Parts: sequence; C-alpha cells; structure tokens
Amino acid sequence: MSATLALTDQHKSTVRSAAYGAVSLISAASDKPHKAAIAGSLALTSATGHIGHVLNAKSKDIHLSGKTVADLADQVLPALTAAATLLDQQSPTEADNFRTTVLVALEAAATASRPSPVVTDMTRKVTAALHTA
Repeated sequence: MSATLALTDQHKSTVRSAAYGAVSLISAASDKPHKAAIAGSLALTSATGHIGHVLNAKSKDIHLSGKTVADLADQVLPALTAAATLLDQQSPTEADNFRTTVLVALEAAATASRPSPVVTDMTRKVTAALHTA
C-alpha cells in the first residue's frame, strides 16, 4: 500500500463509482449483461494495492442512476477521468494500478458475451476517459 496516497471518503467514492460504473457501461452494451457484470465485478474484487483496498471496502457510496446508457455514461466517464487525475497527482503507481484494474475488468466483462461493435466502442470510450487525465 502506498503511504503517499491519502484519499478522502469522497475520493474513495469517486474511485469506486468510476470502476464499478465502467463495468456497468460494458454490461449495458453486452448481449449478456448479467454475466458481464459478474465477470467485471469479480475482476475488480481481485485488485491489489491501495486501489484493491478501496474497491473492496464495504460501502454503500456507489450511486449510479439514470434510465439510459447515456445517463450512466454522463456520470461514469467524468468519474473515471476525475479518479485517474486524482490518483496521478497522489501516486502515479496507484493511478496505473487503477487504470490496469479497470481495463482488466472491462476485458473480463467483454469476454462474458459475444464480441460486438457496441462493446468495443464502449471500451474505447472508457479507455479514453481513463487516459484523459
């Protein structure tokens, strides 16, 4: 765990919402949303380092709402950028860990269904949001 990483409760909530929201976006784009959500969530719970502790904390602070994928994306994509930016400022190593963890979770979620242009495009959008920081 990085001693230089000091996250407030709000920061931790942003990190969790971003990561689990990214999996939700891929699940929404998938032909097998439940399988995608399970596979992606399992990947997130396998995270290590400080990010692993943040993602695995018992918390009810993940608030994702909306009736459409667009509503969800409006919340999740900026949260991904905010989380990556915050982590870059505090610990580039943990920022890389966060990006890798989210991308592995996306891959796990995507492989739970048939490959599709929709999932590929959503993965591209999430990846761009992670690297905008």
